[in-house]
Amino acid sequence: MALSAEILGDKWSLLIIREAFYGVVRYDDMLADIGAPRSMLTDRLSKLVNFGLLKREPYQEPGERVRHAYVLTGKGRSLGPTLIALSQWGEEHILRTPAPVYFVERSSQTSVHHALISDAGIPIALKDVEIKLRNRE
Repeated sequence: MALSAEILGDKWSLLIIREAFYGVVRYDDMLADIGAPRSMLTDRLSKLVNFGLLKREPYQEPGERVRHAYVLTGKGRSLGPTLIALSQWGEEHILRTPAPVYFVERSSQTSVHHALISDAGIPIALKDVEIKLRNRE
């Protein structure tokens, strides 16, 4: 968990990943949405690219110079369930009103909720989870 916290453990990194997850991939759009100082956004984007969570993709508006979009990689997209869990936790325990976004299954449009699922495909309550140490040989 310490290595995960090193990469994602600050507000700006999580907000950048959230923005990319929502489809906001341009620097200026991220800057406007999250309100980070420019130097902080530049630093965090570089860090997330170096860790392989985002990749830079060039784009060019007519008459403009080439710029880069910051798009989630497979590793970055795999944080989706974690982002959903954090969002739903915040809505349940911190917000006084519903969050501005919620998550639905694409085809049925039914709500999606985070859950603990065993390898057998069975939903598990947190009280039924046991923590074990891996063998270190």
